[in-house]
Amino acid sequence: MTDITISRRAALMGAGAIVAWASSPARALLAQADPQALPARIEAIVQRMTLEEKAGQLQLNAAAWSGGIATGLNPPSNGPSFEGQVADAVAGKLTGVFNGNGAEMARRMQDAVMRQSRLKIPLIFAADVIHGHRTIFPVPVAEAASFDPDLAMRTARMAAYEAAAAGIDWTFFPMVDIARDQRWGRTMEGAGEDPLLGQLFAAARVKGFQGRNLADADAVMACVKHFAAYGAAESGLDYNSVDLSERTLREVYLPPYKAGFDAGAMSGMASFNEINGIPSHGNPWLLRKVLRDEWRFPGFIVGDYTGDEEMIAAGFAKDGKDAARIALLAGVDMSMQSNLYAQHLPALVREGAVPQAVLDESVRRVLAVKHQLGLFDDPFRRIDTKRETARSRTKPALALSREAAQKAMVLLKNDGDLLPLDPSRRIALIGPFASGQHDLNGPWVVYGDNNRAIDLATGVKAAGARNVSVTPGSGVEEPLAGGIDAAVAAARAADVVVLAIGESETMSGEAQSRTAITVPAPQMALAEAVAATGKPIVVLLKNGRGLALEGAVKDAPAILVTWFLGSETGHAIADVLFGRVGPSGRLPLSFPHESGQEPYYYAHKATGRPAPDGPRQPYKAQWRTSPNAALYPFGHGLTYGKVSYAAPVVPATLPWDGRIEVAATVTNSGTRPCEELVQLYIRDRVASITRPVREMKAFRKVALAPGKSERVAFTLTREQLQFLGKDLQPTVEPGTFDVWIAPSAQADGVHGTFDLVR
Repeated sequence: MTDITISRRAALMGAGAIVAWASSPARALLAQADPQALPARIEAIVQRMTLEEKAGQLQLNAAAWSGGIATGLNPPSNGPSFEGQVADAVAGKLTGVFNGNGAEMARRMQDAVMRQSRLKIPLIFAADVIHGHRTIFPVPVAEAASFDPDLAMRTARMAAYEAAAAGIDWTFFPMVDIARDQRWGRTMEGAGEDPLLGQLFAAARVKGFQGRNLADADAVMACVKHFAAYGAAESGLDYNSVDLSERTLREVYLPPYKAGFDAGAMSGMASFNEINGIPSHGNPWLLRKVLRDEWRFPGFIVGDYTGDEEMIAAGFAKDGKDAARIALLAGVDMSMQSNLYAQHLPALVREGAVPQAVLDESVRRVLAVKHQLGLFDDPFRRIDTKRETARSRTKPALALSREAAQKAMVLLKNDGDLLPLDPSRRIALIGPFASGQHDLNGPWVVYGDNNRAIDLATGVKAAGARNVSVTPGSGVEEPLAGGIDAAVAAARAADVVVLAIGESETMSGEAQSRTAITVPAPQMALAEAVAATGKPIVVLLKNGRGLALEGAVKDAPAILVTWFLGSETGHAIADVLFGRVGPSGRLPLSFPHESGQEPYYYAHKATGRPAPDGPRQPYKAQWRTSPNAALYPFGHGLTYGKVSYAAPVVPATLPWDGRIEVAATVTNSGTRPCEELVQLYIRDRVASITRPVREMKAFRKVALAPGKSERVAFTLTREQLQFLGKDLQPTVEPGTFDVWIAPSAQADGVHGTFDLVR
């Protein structure tokens, strides 16, 4: 599609680059789950299996021996003891467990199964390795702010290197749900609001985890989730219903899943939500027609945590037995945690309610993937307690965490060039995140430890700042007695205030939907009081979603989005604060003016009454108190340079079977070097299906020394202009197209038009 050249650092990214990311030998090795896909020795096992053992191969449960964070993440249950779970595994009632307690746990379970079980089918060990294992990287949406899929591939590779040494064969990642409503807590797990960015990061993360060969001892199988459209939950309420057209589903939400599967992911996870009245766990159109028939996906689909059982409460299944029948027939190969498959599939097959061929098909898929992971050849290939310790939090891993954190931060505002700071100035670190071993790693960390992460105060002092005071001022969601008075005193004694505020780890993530995506009231009161001192303020936002900024926070001269950055949080923030590295991140999602704008995304439709630029006009598509625009749009982010766009080159016509090169000259007139993200957007002015006001088609990062310019060019072809026509098939029509080369989805940059002609 777009200019698809990929440098060593994946500097140039367009839709066509997905093809390069998606090439995978794994899919060729597992063309389909039939007897021919399995070696004879494994097929012989299938022929010997009882119905109960087959059902067991389709049952995955949380590890009874987990501990620490994993225990808190997995909802409480009355499951077996560890000894009881080992006995179940030996009896063939389990295919594996997830979020267990490392290599020693895995060794004990696998050893018992391989010595004592009837069929010697190895267990598979899974875990939520979402943004790191022991070394924690920025939350996924923060990493997406780097606009650097190569970085995502490298962090996933490092996470796999650590996790595989702990006995983990399979991760429940990447989460590729498009998130266009920032009230949804799980925004932090994905790549934001744009389908192109979502596709690139989905493919890169799959490649990173799975490596060159699934059988390698440092490869971890990826799981593309949540299939499908979980991010479109109504009102941003987690687990809520999704109601959208097939056109929107196919144009916006499905492409990142397909990119992940095309990149070789051998597993996917069904989503909690329903789509148009049908739960994903019971949707054969989604799981069989689209996934199997259209996309030719050869791996297996696992249900989400008790997702099959939840069809009962949703009013789609009458009881557990009915839910198991519906889920398996729909295409959910493996049940997670509910035990419905182990309990009911044998009887359902014997009664004829589920054809044995359907059961066998799912069993073969699971065994084929275990074979691809090398488990039948060496069940202990990833289980090594010495290797687990040796690979944990290595110097290269921590260096990569720091690099990723540096590249994730987004400078929203820098009035008067307040940043970077001089470390010799008197600095007041104020706010609930100014110091302390908390809220550093971020949500969805199973094996990391905040106590081993670097906090802000430690990082600032390590960077050479000597005159630093630290004052919390308030809690995250509650005031502190005397906190504001202490903060005001600290601000008055300082030259500059660094105000560290935002969300805690428990305010973002699963089941953390918010009706108002604002900074909590106690922190806002703190910000207003500190601002009243008149001291310059640098706001550091800790967040896992786009926020609606208000008052003193919105008005601060400098605002830096720091997300949840992981193990090297403090060091990385200090690197940017003091200019050791320049900010280069860009927003992968829109920051609205107000919470009530949600869902808001840049690629919206114009409507028949678009709000014009300039003074407000009546009876237009606008809110009474906000424009139909973002406060800080998708793609926005400043550097320590002064970048301008000029000299557009846009040919007048694009021949039907030809190509054109569009270009602009980007100049850094500042005194500091910078890295600029140059973005390409188009708009189809007139089409048989109305098109968004802008769609990103490519982006390129360019390094600019002070006073230097670079001509940045992109190639456009007819294929990039396609959309789904009235018959839901890709089409493109002759006509006029707008094109922008710009620093964000709302910026003008340089603009031109061309005509697509036959």
